[in-house]
Amino acid sequence: MTLRLHGATASPYVRKVRVLLAETGQTDAVEFVTVAGTPFDPGTMPIGHNPLGRIPTLERDDGPAIHDSRVICRYLDDLFGAGLYPAPPALWSVLTLEATAEGILDTAVAMVYERRLRDPAQVSDALIDAWWARVLRTLDASDQRWMAHLAGRRDMAQIATGVALSYLDFRHGPRDWRTARPALAAWHAAFADRPSMRLTQPEGL
Repeated sequence: MTLRLHGATASPYVRKVRVLLAETGQTDAVEFVTVAGTPFDPGTMPIGHNPLGRIPTLERDDGPAIHDSRVICRYLDDLFGAGLYPAPPALWSVLTLEATAEGILDTAVAMVYERRLRDPAQVSDALIDAWWARVLRTLDASDQRWMAHLAGRRDMAQIATGVALSYLDFRHGPRDWRTARPALAAWHAAFADRPSMRLTQPEGL
C-alpha cells in the first residue's frame, strides 16, 4: 500500500501524525508531501483529496483520502497495530484527553491567524486574550486531573498533549504557561526530549 501524508512541518496537527509514525517505527512507511496555503489562497494544499484544503491529509491507493489528524492517527494506529488507542473503558479517557489537546491547538492556532491574516486595524486583542484564558483554563484542568494518565503507558493522548504544549512554546513562547503548572511543565519537558519529538521539530515562520 502506498501512503502519502500531505502536510507542513510547522503544523501541529501534522506533527501529531509524524510523532505517531516515529514512535511506532513507521516513518519510512509514509511518504511526506510538503504543501502550503492559506484560507485566502489554497496554494498547493491537497484540495483534490480534501476539499476543505486542510492538513494533514493522508492519501492512500486503496480508498479515498483520510483527513483530520484524529482520524488519521486512529487509522494508522489500527493499520500498524500500534496500540496507542486501548480498548474501552480506557479508550474514553484517551479520546477525551486527545480531544482536549486538539481544542488547545484549535485555540492557539486561531490566535496566530487573528494576527497573521487580519488587517492590523481589525485585530481584536480582547478576543486573543479570551482565547488565551481558555487555553490556560484547559491547562489547569490537565495539570489537576490528568497527570496520572500522562504518567502512564504511552498512548495517543500523551502524544497529542505533548504536541499541543510544544506548539504553545513554538508560537506563543513569551506567554508563560509553565510557572503555575509545575507538574504539567515537568512532564512536558521530559516528553519533549523523546526522539520522536526531537525528530519532528517544527520548521517555518
